[in-house]
Amino acid sequence: MDFYLAALLQGMCFAGIALGIYISMKIFNIPDITTDGSYTLGGMLTGVMITHGNSLYITLIIVLLAGALAGAVTGFIHTKLKINALLAGILVMTALYSVNLSVAGRSNLPLVNMPSVFNVVNLTIDPNLNALGILTIVVLVITGFIGYILKTDFGIAMRATGNSETMIRALGVDTDRMKIIGLALANALTALSGFLITQQQGFADISMGIGIVIIGLGSVIIGESLINWFKITSVLCSLLLILLGAIVFQLVLAITLALGVDANLLKLVTAVLVLVIVSLPRLLLIKRYD
Repeated sequence: MDFYLAALLQGMCFAGIALGIYISMKIFNIPDITTDGSYTLGGMLTGVMITHGNSLYITLIIVLLAGALAGAVTGFIHTKLKINALLAGILVMTALYSVNLSVAGRSNLPLVNMPSVFNVVNLTIDPNLNALGILTIVVLVITGFIGYILKTDFGIAMRATGNSETMIRALGVDTDRMKIIGLALANALTALSGFLITQQQGFADISMGIGIVIIGLGSVIIGESLINWFKITSVLCSLLLILLGAIVFQLVLAITLALGVDANLLKLVTAVLVLVIVSLPRLLLIKRYD
């Protein structure tokens, strides 16, 4: 049972990545590879600041600002320098690898017996259930905040930028600014996931972000499938289903490991799982018209 609870906790820690990918890829139609670097940036900054005695609140603020800066740089390169969005993300992600190594001074930072967001308050004596309660509160606050932003005039302009950039530009909206702010918000959420997962697993590692965008993409696709199946139109409900997608994705991986699949093949299993999820709507459509 603890095995699946750990997967549930991990899925909730990845909620920030899922929401970030949702904003960059589904709202702005931008494949943002910066995610791999900003997630690691969040983790490494968390490790460095906590081991140097900084408070969790200051650490969280710095992590969010650093992630937002990384996303804003990608947005600036894409919109102002007219570089392809995919290449802009790859460039920033590559640069962040050196930044992360310089920040940490080494490739791995253990956080054994260090303060953690999971022991700030004691909701229950069971540490796993306590972590679950804290993560539930954090995730719901973040989701409510993003849902509120997307329903404001500013958020509607952001969504319109992704749907019809020409039209919203004709109405006087600065679409470049919208993209930069959107990518900054997406990567701040991704860095938040790095902040949470580093404390949940007890260490930060320079390679922790490799392939993380696949996990976020798989989570969003699962969530989007649920949105289509239930014909959801509410922004807040859509965000909650994206979060559910992140949890379902981790639970499916946990079940795969429980069935005896070699842990060394987990990345392969992840790639195959995302491929199946992406292909499923098309396969069902083909079957319907056969």
